[in-house]
Amino acid sequence: MSGAGWDRGALTVGAEEEYLLVDPVTRELRAEAHKVVAEAATELGGRVTTEITCYQVEARTDPHTSLARFAEQIRSMRAAVARAAARHGLGVISSGTPVLEQPLPPPMTDGPRYARSVAMFGSLDDEQSICACHLHIGIPDIGQALQVSNHLRSRLPVLIALAANSPFWQGRDTGYASWRTLAWARWPAAGPPPYFESRAHFDALVADLTTTGTIMDRGGLYWDIRPSHHVPTLEIRALDAAATWQDTVLLAAIVRALAATALAGIDAGEPAFRPPSAILRSACWRAARDGLSGASVDLHSRRLLPTTVLVEQLLAQLRPALARHGDLETVEAGWTRLRALGNGADRQRAVHRARRGLTQVVDHLAHAMTAADGSL
Repeated sequence: MSGAGWDRGALTVGAEEEYLLVDPVTRELRAEAHKVVAEAATELGGRVTTEITCYQVEARTDPHTSLARFAEQIRSMRAAVARAAARHGLGVISSGTPVLEQPLPPPMTDGPRYARSVAMFGSLDDEQSICACHLHIGIPDIGQALQVSNHLRSRLPVLIALAANSPFWQGRDTGYASWRTLAWARWPAAGPPPYFESRAHFDALVADLTTTGTIMDRGGLYWDIRPSHHVPTLEIRALDAAATWQDTVLLAAIVRALAATALAGIDAGEPAFRPPSAILRSACWRAARDGLSGASVDLHSRRLLPTTVLVEQLLAQLRPALARHGDLETVEAGWTRLRALGNGADRQRAVHRARRGLTQVVDHLAHAMTAADGSL
């Protein structure tokens, strides 16, 4: 799609959120997504759908230039899904991974694409009851979207640390703040995207990956950043499903400011910072392990620094773009909250430590799904 006429001064932001259905008594996953989606569609229409497993529901917003309207739609969308689930005696949580042990492989949603995926990728699909938040920034020109991707790829470790919300898998603490990041990285076209020399380079790489059977089609590009294959956006896919709608709003504001800052740099002729792929991959691993509570790799100095220091450095760099979009106050308040309470992974672990049970972690997530109080 041509980028002619799009407003670079007021970038749109939209989100796709994936949720897990749970039994409110046993707290185990429930494979009843088709019922909940049909119920929620009475309020959300085509903005709610099934996902690869029968445990998951996906809902999406419209594109917004106003962060306040985006926030209201995220909040109301979650509430609609929760109401639909409750009508079928179910709860809903937003977590990058299930908390309790589950049978593997999971029950898969019917459909030719999912069946083809299982046939092609085998047991990689066994761990797909994992949930992400995908943020879409309105950049309709693919060439410019690829340039922005080049600028954003070095920011992935900080985003992973901020969004980490998946410490538990199969009923145990994994030792990672974002186990979803590790599970997703096993796919053949996942993790940090390549540095793209041009649109032709991107097209040739997609053709090679398809021809060699590495991906089914362009929709199988599972990089942490990619030009969307179905809407005119740049899609950031590195984020765990956020525990609260306030967390999603904070991440959306930061990602939009990153894209706006990158576009300004591109206009000024600034080259994208290009860390070696091995160092970038290792930094993403470290961010997934430590989250906000430990250290991250400073890709410029290649030393470990407290993750909170790297976040504050990033927010200082984004301040002009945040102010230009009217998002600065929201981000400052959201970051103050995360500094005090931790990210989603920290909060899940805090509940586990305090109450000594994983079922209480599920209860915490079910309450956080729609709670008005962003302190959860």
